[in-house]
Amino acid sequence: MTHEETRDRVRAFLAPQVAGQPLADSDDIFALGYVNSLFAMQLALFLEQEFGLSLGPEDMNFDNFRTVDGLVRLVTSKAAV
Repeated sequence: MTHEETRDRVRAFLAPQVAGQPLADSDDIFALGYVNSLFAMQLALFLEQEFGLSLGPEDMNFDNFRTVDGLVRLVTSKAAV
């Protein structure tokens, strides 16, 4: 899967949370108030199911979940292993 395909799937998952608001890939979705810490667990579950990943404690760094770029980076780094 390419970076763009991963980015598109992540953005599609986030779309209902941002309710049509413009969102750059580097925007902090938590600081902007689109999501909360509980949603981070939903994000982790989505990544595991959508991309067939197994996330461990070392992957639960908040920086991995606060931006589209971070989510894509996490998926591609785990998929490369």
